[in-house]
Amino acid sequence: MADAVSVVVVFFLVALSSVPICVFAAAEGSSTAATNKKQQQLLRFDRKGEFRILQVADMHYGDGKSTPCEDVLPKQFAGCSDLNTTAFVHRMILAENPHLIVFTGDNIFGFDATDASTSMNAAFAPAISSNIPWAAVLGNHDQQSTLSREGVMKHIVGMKHSLSQFNPPEAKVIDGFGNYNLEVHGVEGSSFVNKSLLNLYFLDSGDYSTVPSIPGYGWIKPSQQLWFQHTSRKLRRAYMSKPEAQKAPAPGLAYFHIPLPEYASFDSSNFTGVKQEGISSASVNSGFFTTMVEAADVKAVFTGHDHLNDFCGELTGIHLCYAGGFGYHAYGKAGWARRARVVVTSLEKIEKGGWGAVKSIKTWKRLDDEHLTAIDGQVLWSKGSAGSRRKKQIGRV
Repeated sequence: MADAVSVVVVFFLVALSSVPICVFAAAEGSSTAATNKKQQQLLRFDRKGEFRILQVADMHYGDGKSTPCEDVLPKQFAGCSDLNTTAFVHRMILAENPHLIVFTGDNIFGFDATDASTSMNAAFAPAISSNIPWAAVLGNHDQQSTLSREGVMKHIVGMKHSLSQFNPPEAKVIDGFGNYNLEVHGVEGSSFVNKSLLNLYFLDSGDYSTVPSIPGYGWIKPSQQLWFQHTSRKLRRAYMSKPEAQKAPAPGLAYFHIPLPEYASFDSSNFTGVKQEGISSASVNSGFFTTMVEAADVKAVFTGHDHLNDFCGELTGIHLCYAGGFGYHAYGKAGWARRARVVVTSLEKIEKGGWGAVKSIKTWKRLDDEHLTAIDGQVLWSKGSAGSRRKKQIGRV
């Protein structure tokens, strides 16, 4: 981390000259129609003033029943397959009743998926059958079967109940596939019914470096950061304008696959959860964390990629969180349960029993054990507070 500044300089000298400019313009054509169709499926807080998100990281789905589990106890191995992953998704949906399910990449493990479309159809089937809206981003393995990254994202966008978008129509040129945002509006009938109270950002963190002199994984490029800045400013203006003009931006959450280099800033004294492997970020720092700090709306980032890490740590007002490995065909640790992360955003009560702006954002994880044990409950953000941590087993936050 001591060399972060020099790394940033090297990266921008190498990459900026070859990265296309991100141009924002009025949307046209069929991509606009597709986006408008998805935006008609408005996300909003429920009558209890809550919005629940289930994060599923690294399913690594292959060919279903014929694809064996990895890194489970000997007594668990017989009959263990991708179907265990499917069963876990079903259990989590029943336990948490989320308003949105977010799949944060490596949804399929391309090398072991005979047909990418078939594998994705099976992997996302529990979300589809639940009739719950869902969104997805790409990891570094999704494109290693019969479809390119572009093809994989197009398939995901076209699936039932998917709110995923191929790319923002207003960005004429942007790196990656699956950069988009979703708005969560206020409770039906409230004064915030037409305002986004929670903003969700989804980005393609890439797969592997395409710059010969830079080894390792991909990163969030300048064109994507320009789109994020543009979108954040637009959402801030809308939120801080009449009617119901607010004094500060609405909180935001960001979802992508590969962790940022800043995830390496923590140790066991300043995070909640566990760190059991190294931080497999890109070998360069593209500066996206600083971009988010400057935007001042993102309160937490959620990634996958490193299956044996499930911690959340706060840095400069932003929580950096892993979900922990979910899929049974993904590498793991025998005896260490697969897990999922839940995030619940709650609104504040205002006079006459109505609902106002966001009051708090909380999170916990559930283990795929007999009781779907909930662990590591913590407050990521609360109005007028920097958040707090607590390390203990919980029934529910």
